[in-house]
Amino acid sequence: MEYLKFILYGLIQGITEFIPVSSTAHLKVISLFFGIDDPGTSLSAFIQVGSVLALFCYFRNDILNLRSQYKKKFFQKFLHGSLFKSILIGTIPIILFGGTIKLFLPHFFDKFLRSNLSIAIVSLIMAFFMYIADSSNKGSINLKNHNYSDSFLIGLSQAFAIFPGVSRSGVTISTALVSGWQREDAVKFSFLLGIPAISIASIVEFISSFNKFLSFSFFPLVVGLATTFVSSLFAIDFLLKYFSSNGFKLFIIYRVVFALVILLNL
Repeated sequence: MEYLKFILYGLIQGITEFIPVSSTAHLKVISLFFGIDDPGTSLSAFIQVGSVLALFCYFRNDILNLRSQYKKKFFQKFLHGSLFKSILIGTIPIILFGGTIKLFLPHFFDKFLRSNLSIAIVSLIMAFFMYIADSSNKGSINLKNHNYSDSFLIGLSQAFAIFPGVSRSGVTISTALVSGWQREDAVKFSFLLGIPAISIASIVEFISSFNKFLSFSFFPLVVGLATTFVSSLFAIDFLLKYFSSNGFKLFIIYRVVFALVILLNL
């Protein structure tokens, strides 16, 4: 049962980290539905490492493969040019906002923001925001021509992903679309911006909850991490291929149904 529980955690985390439906909300709500413990912020943060590894693995050709001239330019731009700086600028808001919540309002986060009522309300708000984004006109901003104010705005929206139910990918992609980004590049930038954000969140939570982390069994943790990695790869690939031609419609409907189910069972 211990292994099955961590496999479930890994599947939920991996799939919902990149699909715009909120991984934190689903880890809590689905766990309660199956009658198992809410994994909490410490375990959630640790298995998120699998999602970060999946990002590196999936975009390895863009970052490390130098066989073609295009990819050489991309690699150089990522390390030395505007894209790398944009990711740094976009990461600043979540560090400041997340750090403030963690230091000064930790109990408020655990007791209220992770409540089912809060998750349902936030899910409905996000469904509306995603609808607006999905209905916005096709933009022309992409990874090559965006400016730092674009990346800061998306990074600012990413900071709100600390609220369970928001979804980091959902809010960043939606903000990019409303700001005039092309769909495919909005998704790619959201995923690249997620590498430092998810990594920092995992490190901070690991350090602050180290004693609680030691209470988990080692091998089930590894299984959960591996499950997160594999399911994250599938989720990244699915969203990149699906979203460019289909948009948010499916996820908007799902969010509304998800919220209503929670509200009806309060």
